[in-house]
Amino acid sequence: MLDDRAKLLMKALVERYITDGQPVGSRTLSRASGLELSPATIRNVMSDLEELGLIVSPHTSAGRIPTARGYRLFVDTMLTVSKGHFSNHHLAPDQPQKVISNAANLLSTLSQFVGVVIAPRRSSVFRHIEFLRLSERRLLVIIVSPDGDVQNRVIYTELDYSQTQLVEAANYLNTNYVGMAIEQVRERLQHEVESLRSEIAALMQAAVTVNTEAIAESQDEVVISGERNLLALSDFSSDMGQLRRAFELFEQKAQLMRLLDVAGQAEGVRIFIGGESQVVPFEDLSIVSAPYEVDGQIVGTLGVIGPTRMAYNRMIQIVDITSKLVSNALSHHK
Repeated sequence: MLDDRAKLLMKALVERYITDGQPVGSRTLSRASGLELSPATIRNVMSDLEELGLIVSPHTSAGRIPTARGYRLFVDTMLTVSKGHFSNHHLAPDQPQKVISNAANLLSTLSQFVGVVIAPRRSSVFRHIEFLRLSERRLLVIIVSPDGDVQNRVIYTELDYSQTQLVEAANYLNTNYVGMAIEQVRERLQHEVESLRSEIAALMQAAVTVNTEAIAESQDEVVISGERNLLALSDFSSDMGQLRRAFELFEQKAQLMRLLDVAGQAEGVRIFIGGESQVVPFEDLSIVSAPYEVDGQIVGTLGVIGPTRMAYNRMIQIVDITSKLVSNALSHHK
């Protein structure tokens, strides 16, 4: 445990480093903290902080900079977030894709880092289903979600069904399964398949498979804005290897989605600091993220990706207000 003096010096060191981007020496820290301590005393405290793994000296004779563990301590116990100054921004209700794109641009513009938004997850509940015979053993499956979204898929079957059989199967499915999540439908089918006529059971299982594939494909939508902002940051411009790894992360959207998906499992703003865990495997990158909602239901995640040396209090404000703006815009669009 740190005493109050060590906490104050640690807080001052992190804030000074975030502002200046230079290792912080004992004299600078003495002025920044406002404590009347001798340089020797401050050096002793910094030595203790270094032994705890909270700060590190990048060069033999330089000052200290925070480690991932130091940033985490700062964020969890020392960070104060004032009331946001971004309430004059807004996102107009519009098509979900446009709202998501505008939100990513807003995050990037306000933060001057990278804005990332995972598009709303498609509902797995269906309102209506139809089967249309296109040709022998070739069918069109039409699935309508509760919000009116329509999925059309062509499937190939082992048997050749008549249109009468297809209508009968669709009617059975709409009567007995409408309003249920596709996972529930799949589970019920496992128990009921023996009691159903074979053609109806086969068609329903095909519909479940089609809907599952459509939902999985819709989860791949990640909107990224402002990658080029990283080129202007001294944190990356001096290390092309780090910059290249960052851009590879943006290209590998599946990994980016896994990072943000962790954030979507909890309410409110969350901060992931690079190097402290496998969640963010890049030492010089941090993510500030939050989920957003539609009519009170969490449907996606958004965030800012930037250097670990970022003004976390400002990023928290930006991400929090953008999350609320997206939630309002998507809810009102409906």
